[in-house]
Amino acid sequence: MNISTRIILVNTSLPANIGAAARAMKTMGLYDLVLVAPKQFPHADASSLASSASDVLANARVVATLEEAIADCQLVLGTSARNRTIGLPQLDARSAGSTAQQHEQAGAKVAIIFGREDRGLTNEELMLCHAHVFIPTNPVYGVLNVAAAVQVLAYEVRMACLLAEDTCDEFTGTYSQRPQPVPDPLEQQGMPITLVPWDEELVKGEDMTQFYEHCERTLIAVGFLDPENPRQIMTRLRRLFGRTRLDRPEYNLLRGFFKRVLALSGEKVGRGGVILTAKSSGKNDV
Repeated sequence: MNISTRIILVNTSLPANIGAAARAMKTMGLYDLVLVAPKQFPHADASSLASSASDVLANARVVATLEEAIADCQLVLGTSARNRTIGLPQLDARSAGSTAQQHEQAGAKVAIIFGREDRGLTNEELMLCHAHVFIPTNPVYGVLNVAAAVQVLAYEVRMACLLAEDTCDEFTGTYSQRPQPVPDPLEQQGMPITLVPWDEELVKGEDMTQFYEHCERTLIAVGFLDPENPRQIMTRLRRLFGRTRLDRPEYNLLRGFFKRVLALSGEKVGRGGVILTAKSSGKNDV
């Protein structure tokens, strides 16, 4: 069973952790590894720790930014051991595995992000995610190596996939009866992420990057957002739209609204929402 969930490692310092994470992935049937600005890669330590998962390393993509890593993803889960001032919907590892499986079954591309060894993900990086994933470790000592955290999440994703279908038991060779449907864990959250209940395309990460830039420019143009004192307006809007999970028609509707508001405010708006000012060439989409 090959599972399409993407594992993203951000600014990993030790190449050995990259190799160990690749090994953890392959043992659970995950092969899509993306590295965001790793300190050292490729490296002999990564190859050594990967053992027989050298194919995962060989096919790993290295990108400069997290935005690039999630550009084609419709569900992004960020792992963190710390709560943040403005929180996202929270999922434990088991719920995250179930959620990833459900979204993948519906055709969405799913990514799980792991931060730096010493400080994890920044607030800005976590706000690119739809939910905050935590592993309920021992409260007295809850420190996990990044590769160990990858192993836990990869295992939960695999178990959710095995439970979702009638499959032959890989160890005993016997068939098991399909279990009763597992309730969507996100329905129990105060701020749920829900699957779009109709057949419309979910918007990808690269489109949402343009959406937030367009939204921010619109709020500035009408005087609602002061760029010198932005407070938490855009952070809260990111959380709001992250929970909403825009589909393509909704996205186009809101982009059209932003474009019209900007036009009424005096901004000259070109095709596709491009802002045309005296200093602009008209080539940079918002």
